[in-house]
Amino acid sequence: MNNQELDNWHDYEVGSRREIVALLRQIGEKHQLVRMLVKGEADVCVTTILAVDPDAGTMVLDRSIDREQNERILSAGKVRCETYLDKIRILFTAEGLAPTLFEGNAALRADIPATLIRLQRREFYRMETPVSNPVRAILPLPLELGLGSAAFPLHDISCGGIAVIDHKNQLSTVIGEDLPNCRIELPEIGPVSVTLQVRNSLDMTMLNNKTSRRIGLQFVNMSRGGDAAVQRYITKLERERNARLAGLA
Repeated sequence: MNNQELDNWHDYEVGSRREIVALLRQIGEKHQLVRMLVKGEADVCVTTILAVDPDAGTMVLDRSIDREQNERILSAGKVRCETYLDKIRILFTAEGLAPTLFEGNAALRADIPATLIRLQRREFYRMETPVSNPVRAILPLPLELGLGSAAFPLHDISCGGIAVIDHKNQLSTVIGEDLPNCRIELPEIGPVSVTLQVRNSLDMTMLNNKTSRRIGLQFVNMSRGGDAAVQRYITKLERERNARLAGLA
């Protein structure tokens, strides 16, 4: 996300103070992850909105678990932020950053942005799933392979869908085909049942020179509970990744 992109998205700009406050509050209440770009993609902090105070004109953000990154955020004075709300991408700039306390814990205070960008586009932030302990998706096999199902390891997951690795080339690659009665087994969260639609496929050559197939699948009519479970799992992956990056894991 750069200045040119923001200029291109001017048509999606929200300037209503009441609407901006309402959107920020919803992002906070739903515990949506906010990516804070300190120096572009090279320096990113994942945070959440803890509180919004329209009377004071400020909001409170969770601080980075990395002390040095926290110092970089404060010295920058303003940072770009991006998040999602009900699968709609939200972009804004957090300015006037200063240290504060929230419920006794250190946090960051920022000015409520004068404008924000709300993109009516289905773009989703993907998180790669662990390789050492793969997440499994139980998917139905094509009729020619019988009426059974098989387990496939996830490559990545987003609020919009998943990508699975099909080592034996068993799954259909017909774009737009629906796969009903699928089950994704999310560790520590539980299983999520959903219909998946084939969106793309890519044959890949692995390090051992064996070929494998990556298939992108979109959620179809995902339940509210399923949406929440996927969001919780992505949040869990983000926290674990950030802890590793900070050397705490």
